[in-house]
Formats: sequence, C-alpha cells, structure tokens
Amino acid sequence: MEINATIIGQFITFGFLVWFTMKYVWPPITQAMHDREKKIASGLEAAERSKQELEMAEHKAFSIIREAKLQASQIIEQANLHSAKLIEEAKAQGKQENQRIVDLAQAEIDREIAQAKAALKSQVATLAIAGAEKIIQRNLDSAAHHDLLNELAANI
Repeated sequence: MEINATIIGQFITFGFLVWFTMKYVWPPITQAMHDREKKIASGLEAAERSKQELEMAEHKAFSIIREAKLQASQIIEQANLHSAKLIEEAKAQGKQENQRIVDLAQAEIDREIAQAKAALKSQVATLAIAGAEKIIQRNLDSAAHHDLLNELAANI
C-alpha cells in the first residue's frame, strides 16, 4: 500500500467532511435529539401526573359518593323521624279532638238530662197538684185515698 496524493486528498476530504459535519450538521441533530428527549420526558412526566391526578380524582369521587350516600341516609332517617313525629302529632290531635267531641256530647247529654229532670219535676208537680185536687174532692173515703195515691204513683 502506497501513500500517494489520492489517499492524502481523501484524508483531507474526509477530515473536512468530519469537521463540517461536527461543526454544522451534528449540533442541530444533537439539539433536535435533546429537544425530542425533553419532549418525551415531559410527556412521560405529564402522563405520570395525569395518572396520579386520575387516581386522586377517583379517590375524591369515591369519597364524594360515600359522603353523598351518607347524606342520603341521614336525609332518609330525618324524613322518617319527621314523618313519625307528624304521625304522633296527628294521633295526639285526633285524641284531643275525640276527647273534645266526647266532652261536648257528655255536656249535651247532661243538659238533656237536666232538661228531662226539670220537665219531670214540673210533670210530677202537676200530677201532685192534680192528685191533691182529686184527694180533696174525694175526701170522704180512706180507701179511695189509698187507691188514688196508688194511681198517682203509677203515673209517676
């Protein structure tokens, strides 16, 4: 193998090509590779953050659902208590109304009894007066008095 001008020219051309590539071609390629590497790294970080945010959102959604179920059960319990309270109040009002009606009926009965007694007393007084008149008219016979009193008693 002989070293001649062609080989030296090829070495010089190759050196110039290496220098030109290192100076002008290689930096944009390495810069593009670094930029691409940064984009990929930031994409991976964003994916990891999104994954963590998704997990946090799932946990938050689960806790919100659990809290909503708890609130729903509390609302249902309060509604049941409120309805039981309303039922008890209605029962109490019904009992009071029933007692008021019974009291009014009892008062009406007492009033009618008092009226009946007053009417009976006036009838008894009328009968007594009528009996006394008949006794006075028949004053002659004690047996007649006795019969008249028995008749008066039967009328009462």
